Amino acid sequence: MQETRVWRALLGLQNTVVEGVEFDEDAAGRGVHVRPVASRRGRCGTCRRRSPRFDHGDGRRRWRALDLGTVQAFVEADAPRVRCRRHGVVVASVPWARHDAGHTRDFDDTVAWLATVTSKTAVTRLMRVAWRTVGSIVARVWADTGGATDRLEGLARIGIDEISYRRGQQYLTVVVDHDSGRLVWAAPGNSAATLRSFFDALGPARSAAITHVSADGADWIAVVVAERVPDAVLCADAFHVVQWATAALDQVRIEAWRDARAAARSEPKRGRGAPRKDAPPRPASTLARSIQRSRYALWKNPEDLTDRQHAKLAWIATTDPKLYRAYLLKEGLRTIFQLPHEDAVEALDLWLGWARRCRIPAFTKLARSVKKFRDVILNAIAHRLSNSLIESVNAKIRLITRIAFGFKNVDALIALAMLSLGGHRPVLPGRN
Repeated sequence: MQETRVWRALLGLQNTVVEGVEFDEDAAGRGVHVRPVASRRGRCGTCRRRSPRFDHGDGRRRWRALDLGTVQAFVEADAPRVRCRRHGVVVASVPWARHDAGHTRDFDDTVAWLATVTSKTAVTRLMRVAWRTVGSIVARVWADTGGATDRLEGLARIGIDEISYRRGQQYLTVVVDHDSGRLVWAAPGNSAATLRSFFDALGPARSAAITHVSADGADWIAVVVAERVPDAVLCADAFHVVQWATAALDQVRIEAWRDARAAARSEPKRGRGAPRKDAPPRPASTLARSIQRSRYALWKNPEDLTDRQHAKLAWIATTDPKLYRAYLLKEGLRTIFQLPHEDAVEALDLWLGWARRCRIPAFTKLARSVKKFRDVILNAIAHRLSNSLIESVNAKIRLITRIAFGFKNVDALIALAMLSLGGHRPVLPGRN
């Protein structure tokens, strides 16, 4: 009796009777023969309802358990099938493993925990499983964990964004809770239908409790938000708006570089190696090279510039007024997000007038976009809400995407992201 209690404790077996233990020379591991206690027998593997036996199934089955030191351990038991009124003929549930799994619950939980805190190599070598098996385990644990908690409860301020997880225009739509900082929902796709499925899961009553939504300028997000949560305040993400201005600035810089390169083609060519002392100057080539190397001086915030980059900006102001004017437009738009709401309203209108009259095509086009999103930009300033949190989550998802390379499907990637960032990280067996 004491020996069976020891084996139950070692393998984390609950509601289980240990019948015997043997050493399997073929598998080089310890096999533990068990059966569920009477109250846990004859239950559907999916819904756990008591159901009549259908047949003996495929006979004895094995489940991989946590290693005993350097020796692998297996749990072996009969696997009869039952006839459930709801799910039909299924394999009966067992207390030591999840349905349709080849590993015990403790083994699954340990692998899932390791996948969220360690590297791919550490998980596979320590647990002696393939990485694809890790993906299946993670998906299984999240289905169990996510189903036991209501992660959509209490949402009030949310951020919505999309992130690419694979080449070929493969995207995930992700939703983050601004108040808790948790990833609360993710699904493949970046369309209105995908986002509607989130609000379908949320339900009309909880959708009505949403007060603020932050997002980029995607039309499909704005359409669904207006449709499902019309009373919520939609805020344009400051990061994306400034990113639009940075892209317009870079377009002007590239045009200036191309003009300088075109002028450089008419200059006398030089051979290889250092130029001779009496070689004729090539000002257009020097200009093109300097403009090409000015990208970071134009992109960075003024307070983050080095002395060398300050000098580069001063040189641009002298040699290319159009490019410098584009830089000032970008910085002017960025500064608006730092102002109080009352001042920002006037500053944004002044910026729009300046951008419309600047005679720089990239910024006149940007002015039309900013005017279209004027109200949601001002909402973001008034409520001090941005997608900085969701961008941080996206950066972590990109790292998880690299780790998850080799998983069988996107569901395993979503499960790993939810376990890592959703506030429901699995607990190691034997720990509280």
